[in-house]
Amino acid sequence: MNGIRIAAIALIVAGVLGLLYGGFTYTKETHQAQVGPLSLSVAEKETVNVPIWAGVGAIVIGGIMLAFGGRKG
Repeated sequence: MNGIRIAAIALIVAGVLGLLYGGFTYTKETHQAQVGPLSLSVAEKETVNVPIWAGVGAIVIGGIMLAFGGRKG
């Protein structure tokens, strides 16, 4: 398997996951303070939405790469 086919499969998988889940959430630590033995930290939850057009586009581009990427011309 060459690099183009691996990238194409990765794009297709990422596009399908983007369509299925619609986005992802991660936790970001924003503030941290320590006063003597007392330690405080604030963690914020961030959500990133994946647009439908981006998921469909990744699937289409991955399919095109998979179909035509291995040909030498």
